[in-house]
Amino acid sequence: MNEFISFLAEETTAASGKSSPMSGIAMILVYVVIFGGFIYFFMIRPQKKQQNQINTLLSSLETGDSILTTSGFYGVVIDINDDVVIVEFGNNKNCRIPMQKSAIVDVEKAADGFEK
Repeated sequence: MNEFISFLAEETTAASGKSSPMSGIAMILVYVVIFGGFIYFFMIRPQKKQQNQINTLLSSLETGDSILTTSGFYGVVIDINDDVVIVEFGNNKNCRIPMQKSAIVDVEKAADGFEK
């Protein structure tokens, strides 16, 4: 990469015989493009990919699936509305809590023998 930048600097100095302000602008432009590429490939793209995975995970959510919440609780989905999911925690069948879909971190599909 440094060879490419020095090549650009040599081309601009060879054409005019001395260093011109355009050579500095060209070097800054190259650095800005490289920095922008790093930002995109290491920050923006992985975040979009992770958000798409979460969206597909939540769209495939069904009654009877075991879930993990953001607070670390495991439960079973009892009912699903638009953005609200009713989750049953524990063995005592009395602990049913409505919560937002966005609080779900992981989904484990129900076994084939589960009756809805």
